[in-house]
Amino acid sequence: MPQSDTPPFPDSTKRRDLLATGTLALGCAGACALAVPFLNSLKNTAITSLSDNTLEVDLSTLAPGQGMTVQWQDWPVFIQRRTPQMLAALQAPAHIATLRDADSKILQQPKDATNWHRSVRPDYGVLVGICTHLGCVPTFEKPGSAPEAKGGYFCPCHGSHFDAAGRVVQRAPAPYNLPVPPVTFLSDTKIRIGHSAGDPGFSMSDIQQI
Repeated sequence: MPQSDTPPFPDSTKRRDLLATGTLALGCAGACALAVPFLNSLKNTAITSLSDNTLEVDLSTLAPGQGMTVQWQDWPVFIQRRTPQMLAALQAPAHIATLRDADSKILQQPKDATNWHRSVRPDYGVLVGICTHLGCVPTFEKPGSAPEAKGGYFCPCHGSHFDAAGRVVQRAPAPYNLPVPPVTFLSDTKIRIGHSAGDPGFSMSDIQQI
């Protein structure tokens, strides 16, 4: 019997090609849809990226209790304007007793942030939002939403809790406090992330873990 040069099941082949084309088109559309909010986020007028790997952030729009997330050196950085109630909770003896490294003895921050609030100024917390267990990104929890957090951060991957100063609670999977990046206040409402005026020689490569 003579052999045909025409591939078998031509209709099936055409249908498969059509489905592949349609899937590719949908994938491109989805990628474009996701890219729009990302590109828009880069237009944030409160953020100025400088050529020396530092980032200037305008804090004037943050009300007490509010926070924002910026990107610095491929890391999410949490900026929180703390309320007096949050600051009081950070110093409560009962809360301090639940923490693994309450006095920040392990190097996870510059010298000017080695204090009970782990920041240059008590009213503003600036933390690298990377859990020190396996690198997930924690979420902020309002005071009272979890007894362990007391207005801090919760890692959804394996359940580590950190307080509003980024200090990890005991028996959490995360072994260390959240890292604190080098920060300099340029004014009352503007900071520069990437350089510490109080510890100019500090480098993120010096910390225990990120």
